[in-house]
Amino acid sequence: METVKDLRWPLILALGAVALVRPLLRILEDQAVVPSWPAMPIVMTVAVSAVWILVVGSSTVSRPVLTLVGAGLVYAVFSIVLSGVLSPILTGELEGPLARPIAIIPMLLVNVAWGLITGALALFVQRARGFHPPMRGLN
Repeated sequence: METVKDLRWPLILALGAVALVRPLLRILEDQAVVPSWPAMPIVMTVAVSAVWILVVGSSTVSRPVLTLVGAGLVYAVFSIVLSGVLSPILTGELEGPLARPIAIIPMLLVNVAWGLITGALALFVQRARGFHPPMRGLN
């Protein structure tokens, strides 16, 4: 549990919150506030991934992989809560993972994988710039 305490939780929470741009843009598309563009989810995922990789890769975070796995999990939880709060307001009924609890575990796993991939890339960026975090299991 020392590892969990050593993580930079404000950074993890902030990076998870940054990813909320994805569901928020989807909501705006659904409400016809912004024009629908089929590639938007992919573009936003790439943009958020780039932000995560650049922020963590250019920092001295000693556990970049765990930091971004944490950000992925935080994003998933934030997204589930956001869906639970906003869907009844916007559509009149509960939608999303809380309405279909079987979707919660896959959603968490997908976002862990997202964090794992971006975390590995952030670790690569750190090493490319000459910063070598101490090796302790999952960096």
